[in-house]
Amino acid sequence: METLLNIAIALALLFVVIVLGLGLWNMLKGGSGNTSQKLMRLRVIGQAVALVLLLGALYFFGGRG
Repeated sequence: METLLNIAIALALLFVVIVLGLGLWNMLKGGSGNTSQKLMRLRVIGQAVALVLLLGALYFFGGRG
């Protein structure tokens, strides 16, 4: 279970980095502002998911040791 959660956290963080990069690339090349807004909203949702996964991992597995 812990390994699965670690993989999910890594994937969520990778998703956030990719969406952030896409949003920045769109902004730098002068793309649509609407597309940038959608990508940044998607990034915030991805960050929320990553944060919930991290907090869940701390709650369930952080008390050991």
